Amino acid sequence: MMNENENIQDQELNQFEENVENTGAEAEDLNQKLAESNDRYARLVAEFDNYKKRTSKEKIELMQSAGKDVIIKLLPVMDDFDRALNHMKNVSDEDPIKQGVELVNTKFRKTMEQLGVKEMDVIGQPFDPEYQEAITMIPAPTPDLKDKVIDVTEKGYLLNDNVIRFAKVVIGQ
Repeated sequence: MMNENENIQDQELNQFEENVENTGAEAEDLNQKLAESNDRYARLVAEFDNYKKRTSKEKIELMQSAGKDVIIKLLPVMDDFDRALNHMKNVSDEDPIKQGVELVNTKFRKTMEQLGVKEMDVIGQPFDPEYQEAITMIPAPTPDLKDKVIDVTEKGYLLNDNVIRFAKVVIGQ
């Protein structure tokens, strides 16, 4: 009887050991699946975060350049104001027409600045094809003006630090 009990105990012990081994293998398998799921989750979170950043950036760029076409069409008006004020240099400052033109010009330029439009200051600067378009080259009046902008035939403008119209310039040779 003792033998039978020992056999039964040995069988139960063997089954218990097999169950422990199976449970260990199952635990490893579950841990591996958990690690894979965590990895997929982390990648999805990172991908979604990148998507949010990208769409936010695109939205900001769209809003900043939404009025670009309208602003480009208003640039010739700024040129006309410059020509009018240049022509009115000899007119008395008390002249109501001159005062009106200066007032409208000032308001218009402030509005354009608020929209992000900046005038390029290029006279005396080295020629930069990313911001300027060379119309012609003339002999430089002084050696320090060689390869620099001597005159501007049409002003250039930036909208939020992006070129919307290249400055048309004369370069010293």
